[in-house]
Amino acid sequence: MLSRRSAAQWAAQLAAGVVDAADAIEQTLAAVDACDDPAIFTLTTRERAHTAARAASARQRNGNSLGWLDGVPVAWKDLFDLSGHPTTAGSRLLADSPPAVADAAIVTRLEAAGMISIGRVNMTEFAFSGIGLNPHYGTPVNPYGQRRVPGGSSSGSGVAVARGLAPISIGTDTSGSVRIPAAFNGIVGYKISGRRWPMRGAFPLSHTLDTLGVLCLGVLDAILVDAAARGLAAPDIRRGSLRDMHLVVPANVVFDECEPAVIANFEAALTRLKDAGVCIERRDIPVLDEILALNTQYGPIVNAEAYALHRERVESEGAARMDRRVASRIRLAAATPLTAYITIMEARRRLVAEAAAMLKEGWLVAYPTVAHVAPPIDALEADDDLFVRTNMKTLRNTLLGNFLDWCGVSIPNGTDAQGLPTGFLLSGGPGQDDDLLAMALAAESIIRSGPG
Repeated sequence: MLSRRSAAQWAAQLAAGVVDAADAIEQTLAAVDACDDPAIFTLTTRERAHTAARAASARQRNGNSLGWLDGVPVAWKDLFDLSGHPTTAGSRLLADSPPAVADAAIVTRLEAAGMISIGRVNMTEFAFSGIGLNPHYGTPVNPYGQRRVPGGSSSGSGVAVARGLAPISIGTDTSGSVRIPAAFNGIVGYKISGRRWPMRGAFPLSHTLDTLGVLCLGVLDAILVDAAARGLAAPDIRRGSLRDMHLVVPANVVFDECEPAVIANFEAALTRLKDAGVCIERRDIPVLDEILALNTQYGPIVNAEAYALHRERVESEGAARMDRRVASRIRLAAATPLTAYITIMEARRRLVAEAAAMLKEGWLVAYPTVAHVAPPIDALEADDDLFVRTNMKTLRNTLLGNFLDWCGVSIPNGTDAQGLPTGFLLSGGPGQDDDLLAMALAAESIIRSGPG
């Protein structure tokens, strides 16, 4: 892996004049060009980046910084509109689409804070899997070796940050697509709740469940990006106190079929947090069982809404040009009656309220981000049945948070015997992002301090 700099480190070096913004961006683009994995980036916006870097460099010399992130590079998941380029969403079907006439709203927000867009990174076609395979543009390879998957759907985002090609990548999270690649690649992933950041200009998958998020090297980076994404000049979140931290650990669902190393790393982190004064309560959370039962009985919300969006594609000759795994999964929702969709949507409103009432103000939920480490690419590419089973298991823990409109931060908490990372997921209720980020910042070093 390349030498990695967090966004906070970038900001400090730029502010101190240790590095020049224009030189740093040139070096960044050169590293992307020289990377031995061509599947990570699908587009480099070289001219745009150089223009922005020169402007940042001039501000740097003149003492007119736009803020913490001025001059810091950012890579975009391949579903955010960048003016002048088609938005392909990881699909060959959209490669010849008309160029976007405007940037996505989140692009505008972060560039207004001085961030420099260096390009787009790969993803699962139409963002429809937690694994990260892409037969069109290639599958980015997990940097921890043994040809393991990157996690999806923000696959390129996870690998780009883990390999040090970009300190920040912005992704989307509908069922876990920020937190899963963060866990598999040993980095931090923050998923917002609700509409905390603007969604305009992001290619959709599920209008109900889609959220945005950031993949980065530390919780402080996520806080810096969150402030810029909300249009703030500086963060308004303060570090929390561990002695004020209350964690609910579910006794049901989330540990089912977990690999031993995943459980061991989680329990070790939990013990360290308890020793530091964190209050921990283990109990059943019945709504989690009900979510899985609803998905089994009526079909997931994401499937129904993806079918509504892509029906013409999957029922036309164009389906032959799609990832077969994506097309077949979308088609499964064709038989879902409208009554089933209405029933699960009504149930969701009830369960969101029940889960929010369960969590006292400021309380968070903690469990493993994913039940297993990153699985091998080759086996999943060769066996579609194995892919389906693995994808469902990969998504299980994170999709619970999307259903309940929870915000979440995945923090690395060690590795297994093969050196593959595991993740510790902290989640907060709807609109509790400030509390979540404050406590995640306080707990991060303790969660990370285990073996590996």
